[in-house]
Amino acid sequence: MNTTTQAAASSQELDMPKKSWLSGVDLPVFLISGGILVLFAAFALYDIDLVSNWVNTAFAASTKVFGAYWQVLLLLTFLIGLVLSLSRTGNVVMGGTDTPDITTFQWISIIMCTLLAGGGVFWAAAEPMAHFTSPPPLFGGETGTLQAAYNALAQSFMHWGFLAWAILGSLTGIIFMYLHYEKGLPLKPRTLLYPVLGERVMKGPLGAVVDSCCVLAVVAGTVGPIGFLGLQVSFGLEKLFGIPNTYGTQVFILVGLIGLYTLSAVSGVNRGIQILSRANVILAVGLMLFILLMGPTGFIVDGYLHSFGIYLDQFIPMATFRADTGWLDWWTVFFWGWFLGYGPLMAMFVARISRGRTIREMVLLISVVAPVITCFWFTIVGGAGLSFELNNPGVISEPFTGFNLPAALMAITEQLPAGFLISVLFLILTTIFVATTGDSMTYAVSMVMTGTDHPQTSVRIFWGVMMGVMAALLISIGSGGISALQSFIVVTAVPVSLVLLPSLWVAPRIARQMAKEQGL
Repeated sequence: MNTTTQAAASSQELDMPKKSWLSGVDLPVFLISGGILVLFAAFALYDIDLVSNWVNTAFAASTKVFGAYWQVLLLLTFLIGLVLSLSRTGNVVMGGTDTPDITTFQWISIIMCTLLAGGGVFWAAAEPMAHFTSPPPLFGGETGTLQAAYNALAQSFMHWGFLAWAILGSLTGIIFMYLHYEKGLPLKPRTLLYPVLGERVMKGPLGAVVDSCCVLAVVAGTVGPIGFLGLQVSFGLEKLFGIPNTYGTQVFILVGLIGLYTLSAVSGVNRGIQILSRANVILAVGLMLFILLMGPTGFIVDGYLHSFGIYLDQFIPMATFRADTGWLDWWTVFFWGWFLGYGPLMAMFVARISRGRTIREMVLLISVVAPVITCFWFTIVGGAGLSFELNNPGVISEPFTGFNLPAALMAITEQLPAGFLISVLFLILTTIFVATTGDSMTYAVSMVMTGTDHPQTSVRIFWGVMMGVMAALLISIGSGGISALQSFIVVTAVPVSLVLLPSLWVAPRIARQMAKEQGL
């Protein structure tokens, strides 16, 4: 190229209008989902009691009408996924490539950290204790016994085990893999409905509504843990270091967290998200080994084996339990609504990092291996707490009074050797857990906004900061703001669960089609 041509090209580049950060963004989806979130925060700041009443009324209606449907949906998703993975379709390679994008360790690390999230730390400590002090109606019986402890762990396994994980990407991951990477459809929630509704959902207003509902659910589901982390870490810092548990401390924590997960999301799947996930897994495994070896080893081993046996034996009765809807709505159905809300965007993220994997690898990791590891994690943390409580009644249950999740975790870590150091490490672990969820969901929301698996940096930054600011606004009015949002998550799961329904028959059809195309 001669000098004149170079000068002309440079002149053209200077004359070209610079792209707006909104270029390529689906504006209807952006405005609907972002607008509703802003309105929710504004109303909550104006009158949190009014918002709580609205949300609680909608929550009660959602669980009453859709609770049984959600239980059946999760159970069928798990069972159909298992059949696909164990039959000839399990050999199907997905994503239009034979070579996985990332190593197996990194792949497992990202999935475990993203899907387990920060809730897996505080709930691991608190939920077994909650079921121990107030036995689930299916089990009933006395409190304070060894059998009550095993039953409590088994009920926790139900809420964080096979069904919860399966809905987050097993069948829906297959659909996204095929329709996006092999058929060129955008990486958006509406794509899940394309096999049923065709072009109507891809180009019409229905598609914008579908995407907005899914974004709304996952942002609400992520803002909750972000805000909750600010409250919990602030509680821990006051208990451990005497730092005042004030709103200023909570905001300071959130600012650090926002910076961490936004930077990770901007750097992409192959850098920041992998680095955070790897660090998270290493620290989590280290703490697991420490508690296993230095804590109540015998109870942990016996508790895991015995409680997992109860879980398998009572799997169908627990999954289909409907005898006490009052208890069910605030436990099983609440968790199902929470996980359903994450479903489509988690599946998009799973598809993004699982190219080159077989259906068998993906489904078994998500639906079987990850839940087994999660149940062991719950036994390590919550089981240790149950053992301490059995040996010294009140040592964990009294701090936990009033459903104080961080107090339960701190009470457990204090009973361990080097309790102060372990408590600090658990706060760090929880922070990284929430950060890995924050960066992954920031990335996933940005994919919905752009329809590509490499969304532009400005969009990622916006949603990362947006979720953190939402959390800061909601905790400014106390824990009631975060509690209202967590109930709101279940309400948003209603339309999302309808988006996920066709995967029950679409995923098997696509799996058979891919098997045929690959000559299996």
